Amino acid sequence: MRAVVYRSYGPPSVLSLENVDDAHERSAPGRGELRVRVFAASLNPKDVLVRKGKYKLFTGHRFPKGLGYDYAGEVVACGRSAGFFANKDRVFGMIQTWDGGTCAEYITVRAEECARIPDSLGWEEAAAIPLAAQTALQALRDVAKVRLGTRVLIHGASGGVGTFAIQIAKALGAHVTAVSSSPNHDLCRTLGADETIDYQTSSPFAAARGYDTIFDVFGNRTFTEARRALHGRGTYVTTVPSRRTFLDIAKTLGAPQRARLVKVRSKGSDLAYLAMLAEQGRLRSIIHRVFDLHDVQAASTQIETKRTRGKVVLRIREMPSDRSAGTISAAQSP
Repeated sequence: MRAVVYRSYGPPSVLSLENVDDAHERSAPGRGELRVRVFAASLNPKDVLVRKGKYKLFTGHRFPKGLGYDYAGEVVACGRSAGFFANKDRVFGMIQTWDGGTCAEYITVRAEECARIPDSLGWEEAAAIPLAAQTALQALRDVAKVRLGTRVLIHGASGGVGTFAIQIAKALGAHVTAVSSSPNHDLCRTLGADETIDYQTSSPFAAARGYDTIFDVFGNRTFTEARRALHGRGTYVTTVPSRRTFLDIAKTLGAPQRARLVKVRSKGSDLAYLAMLAEQGRLRSIIHRVFDLHDVQAASTQIETKRTRGKVVLRIREMPSDRSAGTISAAQSP
């Protein structure tokens, strides 16, 4: 089968599309597993950090490695105790591994870590959701305990996680302030933001603003910077594990203002909830661009610019049908 692999850490040029031996993947899926024919996958900043070797402690030095954590595809075989899934079910999810591997024509996944795709979602739209939207959901609902009336600031609101975070925060009943460059303000408001701040002209943390939650999507600010804008019992949540983050968490364990880290896990129940929001028209994928699989180096380069509106998606194979009507592309969005 065709798959994207790399044999050393480095820039996008280390990525290559190859015909690989999939003898293991061709074997019958194990207990609780599904064999999936992949139609689309999406890329995330995690792919860049892992490919560059930023997390060698977890990824080690064994090569080749695969690329990609998100996928949308069709079930072609079910292992024992694989829940209520059946052949030809359309499913989406993320794989729970550091090595990646969803940028491939076939993958084997755990049934408990995926969910069915609603008929209203296209392959590419569904592939954009799992890692980014689950990160936003688990950061806001589970870590920060966002609920009706919570005042939420999202720093990095126009990227992959940020565009989902706006919509999920609104679904949870929050008042949302989106921080992005001014050209993206219309997009943020379209997704439900109540207020917008241009980080290029003013600091969202310059004065006491009384936010209950600050979600630092990019992880490039600090708890020390953010705490002035937090409510007296507010929570700062970041996505990036670092020495500074862990020190902030330790220092605020018993404090009214807290620093926290979200560690995303793929859960079928969370994906089903996100699918329900999408089916109701309350969650939309913003897709910056769809690349063909052979353009994977260009797709990875786009992620590295840090100027992506929404998500970058890879088309793994030709789509069996066009179900992409609900997708908003970066070109279509305001």
